[in-house]
Formats: sequence, structure tokens, C-alpha cells
Amino acid sequence: MLEEIDRIIEMAWEDRTPFEAIEAQFGLKEKEVIELMRANSKKSSFVMWRKRMSGRTTKHSALRPDEVSRFKCNRQRTISMNKISKR
Repeated sequence: MLEEIDRIIEMAWEDRTPFEAIEAQFGLKEKEVIELMRANSKKSSFVMWRKRMSGRTTKHSALRPDEVSRFKCNRQRTISMNKISKR
């Protein structure tokens, strides 16, 4: 469960990962992700995250431009269990 929480937090911080991807993978809606972030972050980190996410159109699939169709950046390395996989 701790590994799942770490991965959810990581996905929540990523600019291009929409809340819908978190819901599809972990079953958490946006409000539940916000509650999880609040419970598992320092207050200053949570406030910074909320400020950062409030203006991101990429965090919601419906608001994304049509040319953005991936959950991750094409330059992002493959990540497995929070470790960068060797190629």
C-alpha cells in the first residue's frame, strides 16, 4: 500500500498525468487524490502542489489540447517501482 501511495503522489506531481489516469490505475477520483496529498504531504508542499495544479489544463483529459493524447511525455524514461529501468 505504501508503494501505491508513493506512486499516486508521484503521478499527482507530474504535469502531464491527468487525474483520469490516476483514477483508471488506482480507482481514486480527483477529490480523493487531493485528500491523499493533504494527508501525506507537509502543509507547504500541499499548498505548493495545489497552486501548481490549479492552472494546469493537462491534469484533466477534457481540458487537454487535442494534440496531447499520452499520459506521459515522450521524453520520459521508463519508470518501474520508482526506479529508472535500464535500457
